[in-house]
Formats: sequence, C-alpha cells, structure tokens
Amino acid sequence: MTSRPVLHRARKRFGQNFLRDRGIISAIVRSIGPRPGERLVEIGPGQGALTEPLIEATQGHLEVIELDRDLIPGLRVQFFNHPGFVIHEGDALKVDFRELCGEGAPLRVVGNLPYNISTPLITHLLGAGDAVADMHFMLQQEVVERLAASENDSQRGRLSVLAQYYCSVESLFSVPPEAFVPQPKVVSAVVRLTPHATLPYQAKDETLLFSVVREAFAQRRKTLRNNLKSRLDDAAFAVLDIDPVRRPQTLSVEEFVRIADYIVDRGDGYAPDGEEQNT
Repeated sequence: MTSRPVLHRARKRFGQNFLRDRGIISAIVRSIGPRPGERLVEIGPGQGALTEPLIEATQGHLEVIELDRDLIPGLRVQFFNHPGFVIHEGDALKVDFRELCGEGAPLRVVGNLPYNISTPLITHLLGAGDAVADMHFMLQQEVVERLAASENDSQRGRLSVLAQYYCSVESLFSVPPEAFVPQPKVVSAVVRLTPHATLPYQAKDETLLFSVVREAFAQRRKTLRNNLKSRLDDAAFAVLDIDPVRRPQTLSVEEFVRIADYIVDRGDGYAPDGEEQNT
C-alpha cells in the first residue's frame, strides 16, 4: 500500500505542472513498458503520480532525481516501504549519467520534464552514450515536433539533427493541458528516444559536425551558401553533390555528416575569406 502525496504548491521557477490524469499516466507507463530488473531513472518525480505505477511495475526498484527539496520528504514517506527506491537530490543537468550507470545495465530514463530545461537536458543525455538504453519524456508538443521533424519539415532544426544523429525518435501521443495541475498554457506530448546501437552515419569529428549544424541553422531562412560561406564555396558544394541554394531544414543527417567529414578530410582550415576557422 502506497501513502498519498502531501499537497504541494507548484513552483514557477521549477516549471512545475503536476500530472493528474490517470488515463494519461497509464498510457505513458504502457509506452515505457517497464519490467522487473530494469534500471529506471525518473527525472522530476514531483508528487509521485508516475512514480507509483513505475515502482509497482519494477517490483520496488526505481531511482529518481528531484531538484525541489520540499518534495523529497513527501516522496520518502510515500514510498517508504520500497527499499529499492532511491532519491538523488539535485539538478538532472548536473548528473553524470555515465557515472550513475556505472558497470550496471544501461539506464531507462523517463520524466515529465519542465519546459524550461527540456532541450538542454535532452542534449545532456544524448552525450551519455551507451549508459542510456532509451528515454521517454513528456515535453511541450512543439519540442517533440522539433525532435521528430524530418527533412523539409518547417519544424526541423539543430535539435532535430542532434537527436536523430544519436537516436531514433518517435512522437507517441499528445497530452492536453487539462491533464495537469496547474494547467500549462501549451499542449504537451510524449516522445520516445532510442539510442542507435550503431550510429547509421558516424562523423569523423562530432564536435565539428555539431558546429557545422549550428552554423547552418543560425539563420534558417537563408541558404547553405550564405550560412556556411566561411567553410564551403560552390566548388566544395559541387564535390559534395549538395545544392548550395538549399535551406538547412532540407538536409538529412547523412548530408550533414558528409559536409563535416569533407571539411575534416580537407584539413586545411579553408575559408573563402582567407581566415582560419575555429571549430
């Protein structure tokens, strides 16, 4: 038997919107499909609405990361009878998920993420490599659309390429504001990110790749010729078989990797304006 959570006023500075809809909670748990023996880590358990069915599915074993210290005593009381329930107090953005994983099985990471940290946190987790088996997050629907956006989609941007370089991305279902207390002003959605066992397109220099992607999307309405003019001229685009008048949102992950690898292979710090490039 699990104790009920103590009432807690949501804090704007933590971006707190507590999930209340039992149907949505059940749908999220079904999407995750947690099983006994897996290492689940929930980010931002809040008042335990999702925590409760997760801990039941894993037969009492669950780790959570919670920043709001006022919520932690309530969580300890609520799940006191589960010795495998572990609370990590702190900011998930500062957690070393490789270290948390250690020599154990890869982590399955879940959470109803505050909108103000969703993008940096996902970026942080993508850098954890094989320490993470998969991720299921509830996010602002706009962020989920960006994560899943394919080539030629107006939502496609730097986050799309970063996520899809490392993971397969599936937008699962939308969640209305009425499912939360207090109600957010936006529609949410649940997304699944599954890291590739082997990267489909391995860049020779990932730091350079993401620098190129950032520059390409710096002014998304402009062409590749304009946004990457300090790195590539029309002759280079011809060698790459990429039309320089295309816009960045039309490029696939493979094409971005091809551009970055071309710059690595050239290895001369080339820039049409004659200046050396810092990547």
